[in-house]
Amino acid sequence: MNYKQIASADIDFLVSVCGTDRVYTGKAINEDFSHDELGGVSRMPDVMVEVTSTEEVSAIMKYAYDNNIPVTPRGQGTGLVGASVAMHGGIMLNMCRMNHFLELDEDNLTLTLEPGVLLMEISKFVEERDLFYPPDPGEKSATIGGNINTNAGGMRAVKYGVTRDYVRGLEVVMPDGTVMELGGKVVKNSSGYSLKDMIVGSEGTLAIITKAILKLLPLPQKTISLLIPFPELEMAIETVPKIIKSKAIPTAIEFMERDVILAAEEFLGKKFPDNTSDAYLLLTFDGNSKEEIEKAYEKVAHICLDSGALDVFISNTQERHAAIWSARGAFLEAIKASTTEMDECDVVVPRKHVGEFVKFTRQLQDRFNIRIMSFGHAGDGNLHIYVLRDQLDEQTWKQKLHDVFEVMYSHALELGGKVSGEHGIGFAKKPYLNDSMGEYGINLLRNIKLAFDPKNILNPGKVC
Repeated sequence: MNYKQIASADIDFLVSVCGTDRVYTGKAINEDFSHDELGGVSRMPDVMVEVTSTEEVSAIMKYAYDNNIPVTPRGQGTGLVGASVAMHGGIMLNMCRMNHFLELDEDNLTLTLEPGVLLMEISKFVEERDLFYPPDPGEKSATIGGNINTNAGGMRAVKYGVTRDYVRGLEVVMPDGTVMELGGKVVKNSSGYSLKDMIVGSEGTLAIITKAILKLLPLPQKTISLLIPFPELEMAIETVPKIIKSKAIPTAIEFMERDVILAAEEFLGKKFPDNTSDAYLLLTFDGNSKEEIEKAYEKVAHICLDSGALDVFISNTQERHAAIWSARGAFLEAIKASTTEMDECDVVVPRKHVGEFVKFTRQLQDRFNIRIMSFGHAGDGNLHIYVLRDQLDEQTWKQKLHDVFEVMYSHALELGGKVSGEHGIGFAKKPYLNDSMGEYGINLLRNIKLAFDPKNILNPGKVC
């Protein structure tokens, strides 16, 4: 695409909309805005604008559409696939100042808010009012706009589902500046194609979210976690289908290996409750009474012990619960701190194949002579496999990363899996989506993009 280069007249227009203190160019743009948490994909926008209202977003998009200027929306930049990087320069819209709670409707159990509100702020806000927003991605400093754009899942997906299941309505700005209301507070809606659900997971390529209506639940009154050590990971993973079949469904079922736990201990400077075993399952149960939860976890504990678990540690105190989950929340940062650079394979496979896939990645360490670490959501089959650069030179790193990813994504598809469980496609994972969907599927995605954005100005170069 031949996009218009940003000129002084374009800057003048942006200043007229937002004022001089919210329009940044050149060295005034912080380098952080050139990349996301992936780090390997980088490009500075020509101009970065902090927007504060739907009206500002609409005016800027209409101008960009009329003048053929690419626009990249961005939240906190915590993604891992380069989705919020301005690959074609142009205008970056920083949505973080649109961070207000707009309405809590307790009659309809909905929360209306702007896209820049952080996930951690949502949890605090609703739980203080005895309500519950179930999606629980690991990065709590992400914005809700980013969560919606990637259809984020997280640890509680096994019981409660993913972000799409909790988005009732959206206000969006289309690429030409038109403002649309999609969905609403209604529980059921069969009124034509679900445009709302197309926006969820679209990674900012179809429209810009300026408001969201989220579904809430009553807050469970009790939560207990089990930390269950196993002598080997395969044994731990093979236990998960037995837990699911028992119908005592935990809120979360996470798997972790000893090397990741040791990395988290070093990163946090404090001990995990137990680090003596090679593999662990971490399970959480919630409910409204101690008796209800005990009935569920006692059944699961017996299943785990019968399947070879070495012990069952119950986190029935706030201190132990906090120690376990603070370590789990630090896994990604701990792995990142242990190496010079890394990239992630965020595949999802059927639950029964989780152990097989993790075992396969261990074999790849020896085959390609490169360090690989993993953890993930055993209860929903979403694996986070990290390939670490360590001291490899640039050329060797890129070649090995390419070769390892080709083999891993191919094997995931052979097992009936998908390219991404929750982090999206962005720029970095496009080749693997192409291989997964085939020519016909990719053409369908491109035609959907064309219908929403005929000039391809909104977050171009991403997904398809």
